[in-house]
Amino acid sequence: MSFSKGFLWGGATAANQFEGGWNEDGRGPSVADMMSNGSKTEPRRITRTFDDNLYYPNHKASDFYHHYKEDIALMKEMGFKVFRMSISWSRIFPTGTEESPNEAGLAFYDKVFDELNKAGIEPLVTISHYESPFYLTEKYNGWADRKLIEFYLRFCETIFNRYKDKVKYWLTFNEINAGVYSFGGFSGLGILNEGTTNMNDQVDIPQLRFQGLHHQFVASAKAVALGHSINPDFQIGCMVAITVNYAYSSNPEDQLANQRSWDYCNYYCGDVHVRGEYPYFAKRIWEEYNVSIKMEPEDEEILKKGTVDFFAFSYYMSNCISTDKELAKTQGNLFGGVKNPYLTANDWGWQIDPAGLRYALNELYGRYQIPLMVVENGIGALDTLEENNTVHDPYRIEYLKEHIKCMKAAMEEGVDLMGYTPWGCIDLISVGSGEMKKRYGFVYVDADDLGNGSYNRYPKDSFYWYQKVIATNGEELE
Repeated sequence: MSFSKGFLWGGATAANQFEGGWNEDGRGPSVADMMSNGSKTEPRRITRTFDDNLYYPNHKASDFYHHYKEDIALMKEMGFKVFRMSISWSRIFPTGTEESPNEAGLAFYDKVFDELNKAGIEPLVTISHYESPFYLTEKYNGWADRKLIEFYLRFCETIFNRYKDKVKYWLTFNEINAGVYSFGGFSGLGILNEGTTNMNDQVDIPQLRFQGLHHQFVASAKAVALGHSINPDFQIGCMVAITVNYAYSSNPEDQLANQRSWDYCNYYCGDVHVRGEYPYFAKRIWEEYNVSIKMEPEDEEILKKGTVDFFAFSYYMSNCISTDKELAKTQGNLFGGVKNPYLTANDWGWQIDPAGLRYALNELYGRYQIPLMVVENGIGALDTLEENNTVHDPYRIEYLKEHIKCMKAAMEEGVDLMGYTPWGCIDLISVGSGEMKKRYGFVYVDADDLGNGSYNRYPKDSFYWYQKVIATNGEELE
């Protein structure tokens, strides 16, 4: 079986990590703008006001704001069919509460979409990608307050109407299940509880976090209905961070723990988006965390009516789950787990498991039976820019090649897969560590972790490899 003729090959970024221009043309600060840089060993600081002694890497990021024409030209050269990006909420509504949008912000995205259209590239727009206006955190403690549904829908209505003839594919929230972890409280939900000073050790109040997640579910469902009313041709999906977990052993307790991890990590959010209701195990989770979800009488009907058209997800690595507390641990996207003796890991300790993507595709399609899209996948690595401005990244080619093979295998098994957008197609800032040196892209951006550099763009070896992959529709992978 081959990839379909209309398969959406491309790449993915997010405004907060890629765009820069954080205070230009009327844009207000977002939650991402309030996080300092960090490293693999040092957590990112979260500050309520800017500290002159700290560096805030998202302010400049990769400077797409001033390089968008050049970057889109590089995407066109690679042969992209689709570019996943996000719209910075605070560029359109600087505090999130304004009655009228910022025209300069809207005009910027008009230019981006027009440039993509000229290049023959479909935009896939994440509406909220870890970049809610920081004012909403200060005023309402983010999504803990139901008022944010109203502000989010005003944002949606504005961009749906403005770009209804320029954008077909939308995602309501990025990695919405970040909200089931304390780590995602600030980035995903905009919740900043008193006493929180860094990203890795947030003061966590599960009641606020799960309530905030409920508000996002309602907002997402309302956005789906609103989008379809504005343009029936819109395709609106969810986006969930999928971590494939395996039971470490055949111990029945490990098997049960792993089953619960899938429910909590992947299906709690996925079921609401696709099935339109909380799964049966939600009550068990709420009891475990001493949470009581406050719902309005109409919420259940809203969730039922606002189910998504397709299921998009990120996949980077897998973990093992065990009840044995003594086993060696490893890192991962959103959370880590027990080391798998059969796998190797990248420079940041994320285990490399292409077969896990095949496993995830079959599990998700078997459960939901709607089209799937892999909208984040890739390997963060320490790339080296050579003297002749080349970057040799065989490790990236190998990683992506094996994952594409596993996507193809899943499709042969009957999975309906509509597209693939590897993460950070042009180098950008890491969410977890705030580093630039954790590079994912096919294109090297000449900037270091403190924003020093020319910001020139240089294609890596993987750029030309991926160009060939797209040109042959996934047939030529060597």
